[in-house]
Amino acid sequence: MKVEFAPLSVPLQRRLQTASVVQWIFSFLGLAQCCTVAFIALFFTRFWLVSTLYAAWWLIDREKPSKGGRRIHILRNCIVWRYMRDYFPITLMKTAELDPRQNYLVGFHPHGVLAAGAFLNFCTEASGFSMLFPGITPHLMMLSLWFRIPFFRDYVMSGGLIPSDKESASYVLQKPEGGNLLAIIVGGAQEALDAHPGSFTLLLKNRKGFVRLAIQNGTPLVPAFSFGENDVFDQVKNPKGSWLRRIQHQLQKIMGISLPLFHARGIFQYSFGLIPYRRPICTVVGKPIPVQKKHRPSEEEVDQVHQKYLNELSDLFEKHKAKYNVPEDSHLEFI
Repeated sequence: MKVEFAPLSVPLQRRLQTASVVQWIFSFLGLAQCCTVAFIALFFTRFWLVSTLYAAWWLIDREKPSKGGRRIHILRNCIVWRYMRDYFPITLMKTAELDPRQNYLVGFHPHGVLAAGAFLNFCTEASGFSMLFPGITPHLMMLSLWFRIPFFRDYVMSGGLIPSDKESASYVLQKPEGGNLLAIIVGGAQEALDAHPGSFTLLLKNRKGFVRLAIQNGTPLVPAFSFGENDVFDQVKNPKGSWLRRIQHQLQKIMGISLPLFHARGIFQYSFGLIPYRRPICTVVGKPIPVQKKHRPSEEEVDQVHQKYLNELSDLFEKHKAKYNVPEDSHLEFI
């Protein structure tokens, strides 16, 4: 006998979607601190052996993040990510096929405040990455400091996150069997400070390290633009030269992460809070740009490929912007 379950009511679906987003925000804004406190606190309880054994495991396993990480498919396919997808909603769109015999380097733009599109599309299966790109294993780069936090490092590795350093990137791109996609949020934490609704400013004009990396490994470059990424949060105005922007830059130099002062809606009200607005995000993955392998490319060669990448990214944006209600007179600005 086949058992059928009644569909969830709309109010319950919305509560579950909101709860999933709260969980995601907490996992990146609070879980790291909780993991650190728990690791230290356990040493002073009868469960001290847990932290002792984990410390030994941590030492043995210390190279794992830079060797491709350790993804856990059960967590990547967890239902909570599907509720998060439906909250905004978030979608993933491809414009060209990717050959599973090759490795690819994807430039993701823009960073947004919390990179919701990058996380959900490349670190979970909620948007159907494996169905859209069969035979391709995605990896997303994240600041290295997060992989120094006990317990939390294992959590972020489970989704396919790896440290944002050359060693980790080269390990993925040099896999001879192919079928790997390395996504880099090129603008990084600094670009988050420009993540205002309706803004299309990308910190990319002088960011060429990812291009050099692609040339050294002979890896095709793939531009990806996430429409709506900057629209899910409001941010306190911080124009360049303002006292707030100067403080944020100084804190970034000290801590390695940017601290945008963002806000949106609350859990039970819509006037103020840290929960993102329900606004659609669509990540459009462009076509691969062939790159000729060269161990030591010249600056001129890097500049040529970089300019070609900028052109392809601009074309991708212009071609699809009308579908996502971007004004006709809005264009990408590279700084």
